[in-house]
Amino acid sequence: MEINLQNKKIELIQWLSTLDDISIVDKIIKFRDSEKKDWWNDISETEKLSIDIGVEDANNGKLNPHSEARKIYEKWL
Repeated sequence: MEINLQNKKIELIQWLSTLDDISIVDKIIKFRDSEKKDWWNDISETEKLSIDIGVEDANNGKLNPHSEARKIYEKWL
């Protein structure tokens, strides 16, 4: 599998090196930049607050084991 991935990368590099169409290069750059986007910037303030509260709870040892959560929510699982 790893060799196949490397071969595909080499193919892309070779193809990219032959491109003369700036619009295709720009699209590839735009795609690359979109892949680097931080999901934190795309979530709501409510979601961020919820995550912060969860992290704070975890840091303070306020966690329940998975088995306990399954018991509580078993009827919905």
